[in-house]
Amino acid sequence: MLENTSTQIAGLLGPILMVISTSEYFNFKIWRTVDPTVVVLNGLVIFIGGLAIIRYHNFWIANWTLIITISGWLIFTLGTYRMLFPSQKQLQQNKTTNLILFVIFFVGCFLTSRVYLGL
Repeated sequence: MLENTSTQIAGLLGPILMVISTSEYFNFKIWRTVDPTVVVLNGLVIFIGGLAIIRYHNFWIANWTLIITISGWLIFTLGTYRMLFPSQKQLQQNKTTNLILFVIFFVGCFLTSRVYLGL
């Protein structure tokens, strides 16, 4: 049961993380002047995604599926933060932010390869 649920969520989460991290990297400029209401809506979508993951995959088992649970909690936390603090200045593009986006992209690649390539 767990393996099937993990595989289904990883099949969605992997490509989503890859596309979002790439999109964020190439579109940093749009977050400089974004209206706080857009940040709240963005946070709501992120919050719902994270909540769905932790609702159906809150398993703390020391194997590859732990990445899904941790990702769900991080996504949930990010969505909550964006809804509660929409006027906070967005992250600037720098080495640290680029590294974070690379890690997110790598996690997406890992999850996608687990599901679609059987690695």
